[in-house]
Amino acid sequence: MFKKILIANRGEIACRVIKTARKMGIKTVAVYSDADRNALHVKMADEAVHIGPPPANQSYIVIDKIMDAIRQTGAEAVHPGYGFLSENKLFAEALEKEGVAFIGPPAGAIEAMGDKITSKKLAQEAGVSTVPGHMGLIDDAEDAVKIANKVGYPVMIKASAGGGGKGMRIAWNDDEAREGFKSSKNEAANSFGDDRIFIEKFVTQPRHIEIQVLADKHGNTIYLNERECSIQRRNQKVIEEAPSPFLDEETRQAMGAQSCALAAAVDYCSAGTVEFIVDGDKNFYFLEMNTRLQVEHPVTELITGIDLVEQMIRVAHGEHLSIKQEDVGINGWAMESRLYAEDPYRGFLPSIGRLTRYRPPEEIEQKVRNDTGVYEGGEISMYYDPMIAKLCSWGPDRASAIEEMRVALDAFEVEGIGHNLPFLSAVMDHEKFCSGNITTAFIEEEYPEGFESAVLDAPMLKKVAAAAAAMHRVVEIRRARVSGRMDNHERVVGSDWVVTLQGENHAVKIDADREGSTVTFDDGSSHRVASDWTPGDTLAKLEISGELLVLKTDKVTGGMRIRCRGADLKVHVRTPRQAELAALMPEKLPPDTSKLLLCPMPGLVVSIAVEVGDEVQDGQALCTVEAMKMENVLRAEKKAKVTKINAGPGDSLAVDEVIMEFE
Repeated sequence: MFKKILIANRGEIACRVIKTARKMGIKTVAVYSDADRNALHVKMADEAVHIGPPPANQSYIVIDKIMDAIRQTGAEAVHPGYGFLSENKLFAEALEKEGVAFIGPPAGAIEAMGDKITSKKLAQEAGVSTVPGHMGLIDDAEDAVKIANKVGYPVMIKASAGGGGKGMRIAWNDDEAREGFKSSKNEAANSFGDDRIFIEKFVTQPRHIEIQVLADKHGNTIYLNERECSIQRRNQKVIEEAPSPFLDEETRQAMGAQSCALAAAVDYCSAGTVEFIVDGDKNFYFLEMNTRLQVEHPVTELITGIDLVEQMIRVAHGEHLSIKQEDVGINGWAMESRLYAEDPYRGFLPSIGRLTRYRPPEEIEQKVRNDTGVYEGGEISMYYDPMIAKLCSWGPDRASAIEEMRVALDAFEVEGIGHNLPFLSAVMDHEKFCSGNITTAFIEEEYPEGFESAVLDAPMLKKVAAAAAAMHRVVEIRRARVSGRMDNHERVVGSDWVVTLQGENHAVKIDADREGSTVTFDDGSSHRVASDWTPGDTLAKLEISGELLVLKTDKVTGGMRIRCRGADLKVHVRTPRQAELAALMPEKLPPDTSKLLLCPMPGLVVSIAVEVGDEVQDGQALCTVEAMKMENVLRAEKKAKVTKINAGPGDSLAVDEVIMEFE
């Protein structure tokens, strides 16, 4: 077995590979840019080599710098993770020339499957069902429009060398085809150094389901079931699960057989994923093959018990697969939620900064798993992918896995940056998601105006109100003791309160004893609340009428902030007289920013599409801002005249910085 491997990557995937290597007794080498000098993967590895400035095209994807690190440390093999150089045939060839093992497929398979145009042709030859589209390269935006009309709208504009949702746009008309072609081409060039673009038919009401394959160098190929990856935003996966709630065993076997046939056709070895789009009638069409480990691989590991990184290392070392197809089963259900540094209240735009608080839920073997590459006090950089962690849960069935995820998400504390934890929690409670009736259009259809704080239903709202009342009583008791007002604090702290949250008032009466509190509402219903929470704790774990409820809590002016199940609530617990007076207070209105275009996230101005004096229309593109390798087009919300432009191409902007002004 290898004695030392280098991980040509960063973040959570580098940490993930290090964990398995350590388990196998293999020493590890990390590489890092200036921005990652204090990163978790650097701390975890046995050795670390500096490879350059923060931009990936000056560090992580510079083959010569990785090769130098290999020579410096004497690493015998390289695991590329995903992204960066993981699907770069030149890198695989450079390693082979150096006599260093690549923990991945051969260069020929990477070249064949890494190019989406070539892979589709090979898939057709191998008898794999494919999506209709234009297989040739596209010259310019007008050529893209002609091809899109020939294929028929809607179409998917995709980077040939793309992945991770980058370099992809959906176009429903000629204007969107032109704009999408330009953005996809720019993103592809910046992310992959390859700006080739192709177009295929966009299948409406689709599910995104992928098959995990595993092959050795001796002709043995198996599939490890499927993953459902339909919860996506801008073609970037957000929530995955295994198995799919949609597939039957017959379809699973057919997809698995085609995936193995395709892998065999290109002499594939190592772990790989064949992605399909599946319609409502279970017809499936090949999208692409990812010749690397997938971000969402943990859910496959949780339902099969197979460590994919270990298998990749063993295959690279020349070992035969020890697993046969009949050995692969499905044990329970697994969920993965991708925690991104994206602010759901600002249209999921990237957020950067320091993690002033980062407390993942406790990992529980086979129940809760958190793959991460950050730590409390660390920085989220603008230079790389916005993913912070992958939180996974397992249960004996889908409902159990979802419930485990609900609790784990509520217990996950992240402060200092915008993040999508509230959105992930809201999805776990969404009726359509819970039913399994989902497509890749789920987010677009269910959150057409973007995400705002989730609205709790009446039963959950009462549980939170009961919890808040019981917690407030604890605060009041502590205050009475500290003040020394009276030794018998029970006579100081009243029992009648009004809990105000989510625009509703709930009059309650609290009857407390040594075991907890019974909170009775004015309609006669009640909840029994038990907890060891103490004032100042930012996480409260309570038993509400026998069920676990986890709340994130903070003290705010005049009350407390409570977050759970995707809701972000300001909660007031007042005496009846205080509540009566509070109802008379005027509401403070937010400042008017309707005549300003504010930068919604920290980023770099790519282009300004208008000039001072221009009259812009509703929906017109105003400028493009790049953040975390993604281009974001900012558009006019209404008809207006541009009076001032405060930024230009190349400017770095902070969040809420004024880009332009209108009259």
